[in-house]
Amino acid sequence: MIKAEDRSRFGGVPSARGEAPIDLRRTIVFPNRMRELRRAFGFPKLLRLSASLPEIPYIRLSKIERGEVVPRPDELRRVGQALGIAPAELLLDVDAPGFDLAAWAEPFEEGGIDEAEERFAVYLGAALRARRTSDPALTIAVIEQDFGIPPVNLSRLENAQKTFARWNAATRSALFALFGVRDEAKLRAHVEAQQRSGALDSFIKAIADPELRRERMRARIAELAVALAQAAPPSPAPPPVADAPLHLVPVFGAALPDGLIAETPTGRTVEAPRAAGPRAFALRTGRATLGAGLPAQAIVIVDPDQYPSPGGLAAVREEAGWRLVSVGSDRDGRMIGYSITPERALVLDEQDPSQLARIVAALYV
Repeated sequence: MIKAEDRSRFGGVPSARGEAPIDLRRTIVFPNRMRELRRAFGFPKLLRLSASLPEIPYIRLSKIERGEVVPRPDELRRVGQALGIAPAELLLDVDAPGFDLAAWAEPFEEGGIDEAEERFAVYLGAALRARRTSDPALTIAVIEQDFGIPPVNLSRLENAQKTFARWNAATRSALFALFGVRDEAKLRAHVEAQQRSGALDSFIKAIADPELRRERMRARIAELAVALAQAAPPSPAPPPVADAPLHLVPVFGAALPDGLIAETPTGRTVEAPRAAGPRAFALRTGRATLGAGLPAQAIVIVDPDQYPSPGGLAAVREEAGWRLVSVGSDRDGRMIGYSITPERALVLDEQDPSQLARIVAALYV
């Protein structure tokens, strides 16, 4: 049990009513020493470390460092090997007297945290859960069909994964319709009235209880510590290969509206990894459609003969051009492709497989 005086160390901020504190840093599941140690061992930028870790996609490496995902033991071993340290050194003791989650997270929080908006995001997620609980006919399928909120977005809303202003206009309008209100002001008034009445308390606890998050955090770190203490399984020796010629692939790319990339020749070629197939090619991103994880100056190697998988990146061919997405899974096990700018969530399992291609490498030039 977290003592009351320790709650703020783990992101909990009490409200005026004094109910369970809101977890402002609920997306952090794995605080760690990766940022501190990579800088100490000669990698001031994560991009430089990523270049020595081709097995871990840059965006996943960034999420690990930011504490947004729990790494596998083999990933920590690879990071440790690249830094020349024991992988267990990357782990943090969140129960140490000097540990403060807010201080740890501060370098990653550009512009700080708007506590009022974070709180409303949690209240809104709780209100959605309460709305569905009170009306058994309001299923996930009905919400998608009648209100246009796909399951992946409903899940993100109900888990308060981002603030209200970061949702696009279509999602905001769908929420107005779902709650039967005219505009944002009415929605906020409705949700906050529910919160003041206590109707959302149990749902809020499920979304944003810092104590529950801390217990899960401790368990995950303990599991990793045990796994890292065990001997790593031996890697099979790679078969001997003769020196192969460079695999040069053409570079395409020109910026199109809506975050798309045109298949326009640039006249350049770049070297592709040996894992890339004979039909591989390169795309110049031109802008950070996936956020800071894939900078605008990046060039990605696209292999249309390899199918995307969760945890990696993919290119989706649309009528006007290519769209780059980060690949994950929703709670129903479907593979989803996410874009940040513009905001998209594509169900990749429903796409024509011939229009999907795995991104096997990224070059930062």
